[in-house]
Amino acid sequence: MYATLIFFHSVFRWLVLISLIYSIFRAWRGYTTNRQFTKTDHAIRQWTVNFVHLQFVIGFTLYLSSPLIKSFYSDFNVAIRHLDMAFFGIAHILCMFVAVALISVGSGMAKRKPSDKEKFKAMLLWFSIALLIIFIAIPWPFSPFANRPYLRPF
Repeated sequence: MYATLIFFHSVFRWLVLISLIYSIFRAWRGYTTNRQFTKTDHAIRQWTVNFVHLQFVIGFTLYLSSPLIKSFYSDFNVAIRHLDMAFFGIAHILCMFVAVALISVGSGMAKRKPSDKEKFKAMLLWFSIALLIIFIAIPWPFSPFANRPYLRPF
């Protein structure tokens, strides 16, 4: 089950990134051109939030069942000195939790704003900050903190 969760977590990373970037692009375009906030914009915002929440559930399940995390907490004083273990034990989960919260808040604010321009602005601001945090917290193959392949094998 653990390997399956890692695979899906790796795949859903791309769905989250693509939907988040597309949402930000639509929000930027809508904000700068004073477009109307359409049902399509609403659906894209909602799908992005759904992908993010599903990814977080998969990730949190992985966190709770990970042998790396269990090892991290069993010998915390030694593990905290290893960048790879500290990244996954603390930084990754904390940053992703913050990003999910920002996306959720931004989505809710965009949904409740009275004008279309304000809806786009809320999405643009909150989703962009979350995307920046996510980019930092993903263990890219080139990351100095911890690295994993672009797609984990099944």
